[in-house]
Amino acid sequence: MMEFTLHPNVYATGKSKGLLGLLETAWVRTHTRGQGSIYIVSGFGNFNGGVRFYDLFRNHVAKGGRVVSFFSGSTAQKLTSRQVAEELLKCGAEVNVVNRKRLLHAKCYGWESEKGNSLIVSSGNFTAPGMSQNVEASLLLQPDHTRQIGFKWQDVVRSLRNQRWDFHRLDLAKRTAPGWQLLYDEYAGDIRLDETEEVTMLLTLSHSDTARIQASPGSTAAKGSQYFWLSKDCYDFFPPLTVLNQRGTKGTYSCVVTLKYIDLAITDTHCLVTFEAENNLDFRLGTGKLRHTKIAAYGDMAAITRVGGSEYELRLFRKGCREFNALLPCTAHSIGHREKRYGYIPNAEFAEVLLQNSIGAIVQS
Repeated sequence: MMEFTLHPNVYATGKSKGLLGLLETAWVRTHTRGQGSIYIVSGFGNFNGGVRFYDLFRNHVAKGGRVVSFFSGSTAQKLTSRQVAEELLKCGAEVNVVNRKRLLHAKCYGWESEKGNSLIVSSGNFTAPGMSQNVEASLLLQPDHTRQIGFKWQDVVRSLRNQRWDFHRLDLAKRTAPGWQLLYDEYAGDIRLDETEEVTMLLTLSHSDTARIQASPGSTAAKGSQYFWLSKDCYDFFPPLTVLNQRGTKGTYSCVVTLKYIDLAITDTHCLVTFEAENNLDFRLGTGKLRHTKIAAYGDMAAITRVGGSEYELRLFRKGCREFNALLPCTAHSIGHREKRYGYIPNAEFAEVLLQNSIGAIVQS
């Protein structure tokens, strides 16, 4: 079935809501791991752009398949990161970087096997914004469609290699090679948020978010980890999730951020964000400092503001308060079975709402 999407959550002709959903259709649901090759062609790339699929790539290569990727690189611009290249290579993928003097701006994804060729043509890069909050259009063509137009991935790759471009094939054992110098470091000290990243996530809280907050110390309800269950599309809201959980059989990636609890006037410098890449695809934000505080209940709202590369502020609003009512229309999307809702608002607009509604979070019962 051919599918077209305009994301985030704008328009779709099928079940997939955006580029990430189309990639899941192509690489997870319609492709057999270990058979043939998976292809990535993207102008830009960063770690969180691929975090959903690294374990899939690793398993595919282990079973005899190939993963072939092409990205743009530059010594002056942040096009493709060292972190995404390293992780793809660790998965067994082939990583090619084209010097931006011949900027590779195409974004194409898919696979080739005995079944034929699957192709996704998209405006979305292999980056966290490209997979989630950027407005991107994507079209999925299944083997029946690619046969009709004579498309073959092997021909595409052959034609790419035949161009007189400045190609570099990366090797983990040769990190001083020129190709690595074309990549930027996502952890570099001069990485700052741009305007599109200065946003606040608004989240209505479910029972599972607040049960331990409302629980008394030592009670059965207080057992387990305290976290907020987040949207599945917040890949671009957090730093690179480069820490792979070594326990268990399911791939879980995480990162550590600093979280300032505005209502409690405390700061957690080791707040854990996790993403379950091979289970339910949940993002979870550790909020252990809220346990037993009774500061939030089912139906209230959390506002998580990104104020730096790995720095966040958390504010809580009681259901029905002025800030809650002003911000609720921004939570336009559902999570799970419509129990939770979420959305984003630019930090400047969020600050204006706070100013107009008596600055500060509502913490009274």
